[in-house]
Amino acid sequence: FCIPTTQTIASSLESLRSSTIVIKYGGNAMTSPTLFSSFCQDIATLQSLGLQIVVVHGGGPQISSMLSRCNVQSEFASNGMRISSEEVVEIAEMVLCGSVNKDVSAGISNAGGRAIGISGRDSQLLQCTKLVGSDGLDVGLVGKVDHVNTAFLEGLLEMGLVPVVAPIGTGYNGDEGTAYNCNADVAAGRIAGELQADRVIFLTDIAGVCDPQQNMELIPALDIAGVEGLIADGTITGGMIPKVSYAVDAVKLGVKGAFITDGRVPHAVLREVLGGGSDGMGSGEGGTVITA
Repeated sequence: FCIPTTQTIASSLESLRSSTIVIKYGGNAMTSPTLFSSFCQDIATLQSLGLQIVVVHGGGPQISSMLSRCNVQSEFASNGMRISSEEVVEIAEMVLCGSVNKDVSAGISNAGGRAIGISGRDSQLLQCTKLVGSDGLDVGLVGKVDHVNTAFLEGLLEMGLVPVVAPIGTGYNGDEGTAYNCNADVAAGRIAGELQADRVIFLTDIAGVCDPQQNMELIPALDIAGVEGLIADGTITGGMIPKVSYAVDAVKLGVKGAFITDGRVPHAVLREVLGGGSDGMGSGEGGTVITA
């Protein structure tokens, strides 16, 4: 990766002044101490530069580890979703809203930022109904995010805080006592859409969308029609399909740009945010940006 020039950084900051960016944090960036440290530094730096940042984190490996320690069986559906019984959700909530959430919020604060850890149940942030798979499979208490309490997030942002969101949602309309396990990518995209964020960045363990017909060359930018075409012709397949689908959904909700970014690269967030210049569309090297 090239280091952005001073001129590029300056024009990026000018175009992004007071912007809102939602970042889905997961994968190797969470499990590597070095990448965790660089991520927290990036968030603290962006906050100090005047950007409003919301972080939504995953934690699948940590949940799996605790389920194993508690001798609780857990399975995944064919679509990759964890089948979530009440017992599984109870442990997922304990892990995500407890140690994982507080480690991330504390890490950002220790890097010089101001962060607060919350869950989707706090102030009914992520209001959910039970998700039913397209094949009719019952995946248990997996939440479909219907509404986001944006006023709650906006209040925290106005206080100069980075909300760090654990993706455990709440029922509503008489189902308030139910906790739902939510996909962190879906939650991040929905939050970004309802906040009308300038960007949503999905940190992943891949380089971005690559073209297998061109020696896996990175495709730096796509629009929605381009994504649909690459799915139709088989260029985008397998596990990449849900990743680009989350990004497309966010753009359809009004987000200006959705980034599938390689989180294995140190300071990936800072590089993408500051490396795009005045057009704000990323460095062109750290992943794929999807726009309308």
